[in-house]
Amino acid sequence: MKNKIKEIIVCEGRDDTAAIRRAVDAETIETHGFGMSPAMWEQIEKAACTSGIIVFTDPDHAGGLIRRKIKERFPDAKEAFLPREEARKKDNIGVENASPEAIREALSKARCTLADGGETFSQEDLVSAGLVGGAGAKAAREALCGRLGIGYCNGKSLLARLNGFGITREEFYEALRPTDHTGHQE
Repeated sequence: MKNKIKEIIVCEGRDDTAAIRRAVDAETIETHGFGMSPAMWEQIEKAACTSGIIVFTDPDHAGGLIRRKIKERFPDAKEAFLPREEARKKDNIGVENASPEAIREALSKARCTLADGGETFSQEDLVSAGLVGGAGAKAAREALCGRLGIGYCNGKSLLARLNGFGITREEFYEALRPTDHTGHQE
């Protein structure tokens, strides 16, 4: 039996909806790329006011732009992020390419932006953790972001997401722990 998702998932298209429904029992609203009609915005508004929404767009540039447009209008929306490697099929990157397990994992880590996320983390925290300003920083950020389920981002965006999503120092340090050859944390 599939897990039922309470919120309505906002995704980009029908192939994303099909992939999501293979993974979980959920309703979706499709943006159809940038073709965001007034009727679609009304649907999202109604969903946000009743069930809540989870923004789950492709981990590419276009998906990021769509995500930002939605979050501008609905800052309380939860966000789910799929690692690029889980969404890749040949030259195509999208939710529709992800396995049901990867989709369930991304949705289980959906987070909302806190109104007052505070300043738990600073640039110095990122530097001392090897996440910015050095060799291997990009790979380290990619691994950390994947473990936290917050989507890959540059150093500046990482700092904003860590603080905005209310990630605790315990979660942060747990996600920094190295993994063994099977992908399990040591």
